[in-house]
Amino acid sequence: SVSRTSPDLTFVPACLPPDPVEVEELQRFVSNSKRLFVMTGAGISTESGIPDYRSEGVGLYARTDRRPVQHAEFVRSASARQRYWARNFVGWPQFSSHQPNTAHLVLRDWEKLGKLHWLVTQNVDALHTKAGSQRMTELHGCTHRVFCLACGDRILRSELQEHFEALNPTWKAKAFGVAPDGDVFLTDEQVRSFQVPACRKCGGILKPDVTFFGDTVSQEKVSFVHQRLAESDSMLVAGSSMQVYSGYRFALAAREKKLPIAVLNIGPTRLDHFASLKLNSRCGELLPLIV
Repeated sequence: SVSRTSPDLTFVPACLPPDPVEVEELQRFVSNSKRLFVMTGAGISTESGIPDYRSEGVGLYARTDRRPVQHAEFVRSASARQRYWARNFVGWPQFSSHQPNTAHLVLRDWEKLGKLHWLVTQNVDALHTKAGSQRMTELHGCTHRVFCLACGDRILRSELQEHFEALNPTWKAKAFGVAPDGDVFLTDEQVRSFQVPACRKCGGILKPDVTFFGDTVSQEKVSFVHQRLAESDSMLVAGSSMQVYSGYRFALAAREKKLPIAVLNIGPTRLDHFASLKLNSRCGELLPLIV
């Protein structure tokens, strides 16, 4: 079921209501698009109660000195994996319960109407999938899936939660704050006794099916997204500062193809100097106004 309750604005930066002139400009942009390519970022999910990294005042980097796990550290260090999975285990019930907001639903509806050609999300929260989007690529993967680094076997994250519970029947920890990718903050003392299961097929290392910081998106996936962009006639960026190159490269490709680009994001982005249109509003507040 999809939540249609009031948005959770805890992690949404303050901004003014949509300007009627801007609404009209975005309406014209979308109406003129026949094959719209949409890229979303963490700013589209903040209204579902999921914090992002970079938003002024409310993002993870503004609130704490915590940083996400690096790919090399996760692969190399058993203690890093133990710390990651303990935090993820505690945070999972809440993180997996988040529901799509109106912005996710609007993009799903645009797809059904044939207005949206392809959606690429940089988010790993599965909210577009929960909303019902199908013409979609999860650029950085999804936390709802787990795979083995050795044999490639895949399981659902919900199934892994049961394995964690079986291995840690008496382990309990109180969380200190919440992070963007489903984990929480725990002390080293809390983490020390947490048991992490290995792959049930080969005993290998289990990792979320996501691209960690320091890792790269597969060339196959990048090529696929470039093909979808080549079929499109315009690009809309919603809820992303585009600071990460894995997403920014597609905006550069759109500029090279001379496609019109609209940006909807609270705060500055890397695209502001060449976007055709920049709007500083909440995605869930402005997108429903576009018909």
